[in-house]
Order: sequence, then structure tokens, then C-alpha cells
Amino acid sequence: MKLQPDKYDVPSINGYGPGWIAIDGQKHHGSVVVSSQGEQFDWGATRFEDLNEGHFAQLAALDCEVVVFGSGLRNRFPPAAWLRPLMERRIGLETMDTQAACRTYNILAGEGRKVAAALLLEDAQAPSP
Repeated sequence: MKLQPDKYDVPSINGYGPGWIAIDGQKHHGSVVVSSQGEQFDWGATRFEDLNEGHFAQLAALDCEVVVFGSGLRNRFPPAAWLRPLMERRIGLETMDTQAACRTYNILAGEGRKVAAALLLEDAQAPSP
């Protein structure tokens, strides 16, 4: 799906589909983190089961007030232990499927919020547990 957001002065997600996400027109074929403050990096997980507290510690190091977590093809909630680094820094976490997280990030970033999106990009053909 191609998204047509208003013109933003922050990184925006302008498309996604099976196996890819486009940030500012550049396609990514793996899980990625993007923030309204300009940070962007590969997240190093291809399945929800690959995630751990270390992945969320990376998010806690970002200068943001809320993280939008795209948990893949369906909505899955991380264990509370993984969220400890975020809670210690008083950073909120919203969990939803990755497509919804892309749209939500754009809205919050466009409003000028300090937000990051952690987007788990799973293979659409892979079976869900």
C-alpha cells in the first residue's frame, strides 16, 4: 500500500507491502526502527520470537516519549520483562500490527511528537505460531 501523508519535516513511512517498508522513499526489506528525531537503524529480528529485552533497550536509548511497536503480521504483546528499559526511562509503548504501526507513527510524527516506530517485518508467507 502506498501512503500519501502531508509534507513532513520528519522521517515518514510512505509505503509498505509484503516484505518491505519505505521510509522517505527508501525501501527496507528487514525490521527497522525510525524516529521523528531522525534516527534510523536495522532492528535485527525477523520473527517475534527473535526479540528480547536487548531490542527494547535499544529503543529506550532513543530520545522519544512514545514507541509504536509494530509486532508483525498480527498484534502480539511483548513480555513485561522486555519493557523494563522503557519503563525505567518513562517511555510509553503502543503495540499493534506493523501496518497499523506505520500509519500511527506518521500521524504522531506529523503532529510533532517525539515518537519512534519499531517495525517487525516478517515474511508474509511464514506461518504464524
